[in-house]
Amino acid sequence: MKKKYPRDLIGYGSKKIKVKWPHNAKLALQFVLNYEEGSENSVLHGDKYSETFLSEIIGAKPIKGRHLNMESIYEYGSRRGFWRIHDLFTKKKIPLTIFGVGMALERNKEVCKAIKKANYEVASHGWRWIDYQNISKVKEKKDMKLAIRSIKKIFGNKPLGWYTGRCSPNTLDLILENGEFLYCSDTYSDDLPYWIKKGKKKQLMIPYTLDNNDMRFATNQGFNSGDQFYNYLKDSFDTLYEEGKVSPKMMSVGLHCRFIGRPARIKSLKKFLNYVLSFKDVWICKRIDIAKYWIKNYK
Repeated sequence: MKKKYPRDLIGYGSKKIKVKWPHNAKLALQFVLNYEEGSENSVLHGDKYSETFLSEIIGAKPIKGRHLNMESIYEYGSRRGFWRIHDLFTKKKIPLTIFGVGMALERNKEVCKAIKKANYEVASHGWRWIDYQNISKVKEKKDMKLAIRSIKKIFGNKPLGWYTGRCSPNTLDLILENGEFLYCSDTYSDDLPYWIKKGKKKQLMIPYTLDNNDMRFATNQGFNSGDQFYNYLKDSFDTLYEEGKVSPKMMSVGLHCRFIGRPARIKSLKKFLNYVLSFKDVWICKRIDIAKYWIKNYK
């Protein structure tokens, strides 16, 4: 085992990192809304098969042609789900980060207009909502450039955050090569931001979540009801809040227009928002706020 191991299994370890969030908050809480609808696998987008991932059809089979049921499930997210979630966050004046897929955003000008008006952060979620695991580095780099260009064209500024989701072994290298992102969220390995280094370059990583995430409504052993989603989020929050009395952490909540935007599920999110808003010592923020704060105070 003399060869250098490329993974970091230690992290902060037993160290009690003395994080001091703004206003002495015991927890930094952040909500992400993934906007993917219109960029998924489809023969309309030049793909060989229809989408099979993250829908109401668990275990969906790929179809060599248009899968109208799958298409309409995704369309629900952009047609109705987004607006239900948007109304909830704007009424409660809660900051939100959009993980926006370039192709999807370009297909819905009305959604983009609402995002601008609400002053949500828009981080890049890539050009396509596809699995990059076996896609060449050249193709992935090309799509990364398209994604950056798309968000700049729509919103006037390049994205400062990045999250591929179904990333490849090349993704982090491409992020480091780019050098313009304040943070990358293609990691789930901690409850605090951390830095990675390669040569003279370093990159801030802000971990995302696949457990505090409504995607589990569409996975085996996931959430079957809104109550399960609410209780899981509440337990995560309560644990991290209690730990925060000694060692403050961060908590991410992942949302999707086509999942939590359904009538039977949105109530659980509303209930959780009401719960966390009852705490005065919690910093509810955008991911870019965490990135800028960490860069300033924890280099």
